[in-house]
Order: sequence, then structure tokens, then C-alpha cells
Amino acid sequence: MSKSKSSPRHNEFVEECPTCDSRTPHQVSIEIKTESRKRENREFSREPYRVTQCSRCGDRRAQRMNDA
Repeated sequence: MSKSKSSPRHNEFVEECPTCDSRTPHQVSIEIKTESRKRENREFSREPYRVTQCSRCGDRRAQRMNDA
């Protein structure tokens, strides 16, 4: 993963895109997702996910940070 030199955005990185089959700029963010549907467990089941979206094709992927 390398920082895109041509982009003024701080959350854009050049990464491999499986859909484009090449290295393309991606918007990258971290989202907290609740994994449990049970009301009593919701507050304990929040996990961080690294979310990427290709700036070329729009492909969006999320990877659980604890699984990285």
C-alpha cells in the first residue's frame, strides 16, 4: 500500500483492485460495524473494518481489522 502522490486527499491510497486487475487509487476508511443482532450483545460486538472503494470502478470491499 502506497500513498497516492497525485491526490490531495489524505484517505486515498494506491492499491491492487481485483476488479480492474491493476493498481488504482482507492478511498480508504475505517468503519465500526455491529456484528450481533441480539440486543443484549450489540454493545460488545462492535468491530473495526477497513473499507476500500476503487476510484476507477467503484468496487467496495470491507475487511475486518481483527482478521487482517
